Amino acid sequence: CPFQAMEREISAAFSKGERDDVMSSAFKLTVTREDIHTLRNLQWLNDEVINFYMTLVMERNKKEGYPAAHVFSTFFYPKLISGGYPAVRRWTRGVDLFKQDLVLVPIHLRVHWALVVIDMRKKTIKYYDSMGQRGSKICETLFQYLREESREKRNVELAFSEWTLHSMGSHEIPQQLNGSDCGVFICKYADYIARDKPITFTQTHMPYFRKKMVWEIIHQQLL
Repeated sequence: CPFQAMEREISAAFSKGERDDVMSSAFKLTVTREDIHTLRNLQWLNDEVINFYMTLVMERNKKEGYPAAHVFSTFFYPKLISGGYPAVRRWTRGVDLFKQDLVLVPIHLRVHWALVVIDMRKKTIKYYDSMGQRGSKICETLFQYLREESREKRNVELAFSEWTLHSMGSHEIPQQLNGSDCGVFICKYADYIARDKPITFTQTHMPYFRKKMVWEIIHQQLL
């Protein structure tokens, strides 16, 4: 049974072994056994797991029938905050953000993960937080980044009045009911949004999603 084979692989990944055993390596990213273990039970996901998973979303969306999506690393926003536009100007070499349908930006708030989704088609910047926190300032910072990127790369001025910035309310998106699943929530927000699907999962799906993500990272493909 394929399901039993998957369960065995997931158990093996969670088993004892060398912490720095490489479990998956692609896209110039590496995930070790120690990283994979952050997907166990109620562990907090780290940058390595989130960046690898988000890249899998971006790779899947290169296929026909999916919106064109660009994903920034978890290290993008801290760099933008600390150094302003000049610090991240070169992050989009070879990528025209304005030809994408979606731009996904994972945000690390010290002990919490959130996600910003820039929809170029609808001219919206939305903040997704599984604990219902507001992210107005973050949305404004990213609009300012887009404005500078547009000036720099295509000499076009973005009109603030044409854009909608919005923090998704706790009644609009599924919320976590514990203190540890925020990383899984943002990965699954990204997965559903990048397929233009309504976000229908709940807290009860988290143990299943954690196991599924282990398999997807090891096999470098989304199910």
